[in-house]
Amino acid sequence: MSVNLTLLTVMGALYACGIYLILERSLTRVLLGLMLLANATNLLILTTGGYAGLAPMFSKDTDPRDYNDPLPQALILTSIVISFAVTAFMLGIIYRTWVLARQDEIQDDAEDRRVAETPSFDAEDDSVIPAETSEFPLAMIGSDGAGISDTAGHTAAGTNTATVMAGDRPVMAEDAAAEEQPGSRNVAPRPEGGGQ
Repeated sequence: MSVNLTLLTVMGALYACGIYLILERSLTRVLLGLMLLANATNLLILTTGGYAGLAPMFSKDTDPRDYNDPLPQALILTSIVISFAVTAFMLGIIYRTWVLARQDEIQDDAEDRRVAETPSFDAEDDSVIPAETSEFPLAMIGSDGAGISDTAGHTAAGTNTATVMAGDRPVMAEDAAAEEQPGSRNVAPRPEGGGQ
């Protein structure tokens, strides 16, 4: 397969101009750059199809290598439809920008700049978390993260009689531990199904 050098040169120039225009701050120039890129892509697809051949109509006398490849033409048709939709969308954005701000250039967003300058380290989010941060007391873990919560004492049999503070009232440690389990022993269910 031979390549048409003229089409490749025109395609390269269209790509270069399109990329240059897309990098501008003016929305109209961005639109023109998108249109140039779409046309350059159409030329690229056309070039991949090779030289023009016969129409792809079946005939017994024609060698199959002489037919034109219809796939690049179908892809170009699809590309034209997509580029038309993108152009219409960009024209809508340009019109709305002109109506609201009477300008065509994209302005810097102060909030974007503030977020970009903010360091990624956040002292509050990245701080060391204490062992117990829950407002619900745990019977076996104290506020320091070790041992039983309070030192109210043990009975002679060795059972735990320690108390913990639940809000403003003291609660036995083993009752506090039972509250955290499903089917708590110290909350009697109401007849309607709720707790008391």
